[in-house]
Amino acid sequence: MEAAASYVRRHPEEVLRVVRNAVGLRFGVPIVALRFLASNLDGKRAPKDVEIAAVPPGIRVAATLDLMGTTVRASAVVIVQALKLDAETLRVEIRLRDVGLKALDDRQETPIAALLKSGALDLSRPGNLAAYMPKRPPLLVEARDDRIVLDFMKHPKLASDARLKRALHALSPLVTVSAIESDPEHLDVSLRALPEGLSEVVAGLRRAFA
Repeated sequence: MEAAASYVRRHPEEVLRVVRNAVGLRFGVPIVALRFLASNLDGKRAPKDVEIAAVPPGIRVAATLDLMGTTVRASAVVIVQALKLDAETLRVEIRLRDVGLKALDDRQETPIAALLKSGALDLSRPGNLAAYMPKRPPLLVEARDDRIVLDFMKHPKLASDARLKRALHALSPLVTVSAIESDPEHLDVSLRALPEGLSEVVAGLRRAFA
């Protein structure tokens, strides 16, 4: 909260932007806020030295991480292609462009390090690599070429969360996310009100509070 207040004091134009976006059912997250959140990630498996930059309509993300026992520097331009949010689905389709992977420790002798050194990995089609990764996470529902599809409701913890399901039943008929795009300084989320009409709002509220 202190960081957010400090940012608004330095950029008072953000207040006007928030009001203008609210009229158009949009809200924007400053790229610097994403960088701040990324810099505070912790945990043994958390990515390190995360860099985030706007590449409209997507964002470029780079980080140091452990990939199957190999320390690598990974980067890609992430573009949100489509979204589907309803009571049973939190599905996001993304495109990965300009993917880069570089092993940082020449002393590591792992299959991934060998593949990176040989240039055998086709990084122009990261979806094909994800499709054959061991221990594929359940939320990864589709992967092909540069396309990755994630359904967060496939995650066991989210799928079993009754409160989340009730909230989605109530909210999804009222509003949905129609697009996520970047400009040079923000990541903007566009909303669409009453996506299925007023009758579905009533039905959704009945399901939520049944």
